[in-house]
Amino acid sequence: MKIHEDNALGELGSAIGKGLLAGLAATAAMTLSQMIEMKITKREPSDAPVKVTSQTVGIIPANEEDKEKISQEIHWAYGTTWGIARGIIGLTGLKGLPATLVHFGAVWGAAMIMLPKYDVAPPVTEQEPKSIAIDGLHHAVYAVTAGIVYDALDAGSKNERRFNKLINQLHLKGIINKLHL
Repeated sequence: MKIHEDNALGELGSAIGKGLLAGLAATAAMTLSQMIEMKITKREPSDAPVKVTSQTVGIIPANEEDKEKISQEIHWAYGTTWGIARGIIGLTGLKGLPATLVHFGAVWGAAMIMLPKYDVAPPVTEQEPKSIAIDGLHHAVYAVTAGIVYDALDAGSKNERRFNKLINQLHLKGIINKLHL
């Protein structure tokens, strides 16, 4: 009898768990990035999380203190949950920079679509280049951190071994080493 058998649900659960941890770390990094940026630019914290929550689930803060608290809770829950996407990407065997770029595109792309849809931010075509760059930077901090943490947690997994075997079979190791992936 085998004590440990590979199975799809076990791999999915593992990827989700690692993804949640990566998302939590990435949210912390993004929050720090935003705090530093707000100090430099004198920008007030965004109330987008609480506005979207009010519109989607009907939670209306009773006062300013509740508004800030709910906004932070949603920010952390949303960011942590996006780590699951990084876990799903990891299940494909994709890792390193390619996985981080896919995750970055998904996370920032969703924000660019969702926030204007709920009238909490103008469409990207109507934003100042500086605002777009700052938002992109914060999302890049998120995706890079999630990628580093996920890949560290997933090191040595069956998916990584499968990916490395494919790279060797396709004779891509030299190309990948040149790209530092």
